Amino acid sequence: MFTDSTHSDELNALLEGWVESEAKTKAAFEEYKDLLLSFEGSTLSFKGRPGVSYSLRAKHANQTERNLFVLVDIIDDDPADRWLSVCFYADMINDADEVGDWVPGGLMGEDACCFNLDEDDAEMRTYIKDRLTDAYNSATK
Repeated sequence: MFTDSTHSDELNALLEGWVESEAKTKAAFEEYKDLLLSFEGSTLSFKGRPGVSYSLRAKHANQTERNLFVLVDIIDDDPADRWLSVCFYADMINDADEVGDWVPGGLMGEDACCFNLDEDDAEMRTYIKDRLTDAYNSATK
């Protein structure tokens, strides 16, 4: 569920106008969005900054100290070749394969683990999806 209908309308407008690239990032983003929408007790918000990024944020109702459990950014520096940056609080996920980038203070001033998706990579898409589930499970506690 979205925090308000404006967020949903803005996201739908972006998706309608987004032409898929060879990297298949639009499909990956839609898969992540649908997964986040399926998580019970979660709400999504969306903020667009055309030419910079579009941010989808997910928060669980049990979270009281943090405003989100994941930030899925569509990087819009080249609208014909958008890519994704998916960031989590580092202590909310298990990056067992150590493929994420450690970003000290990178998410709301706290340490983050971020994953970039800029090519058609089914394994990475699945790995990020699994981290979304990790973060959700951490947020529900």
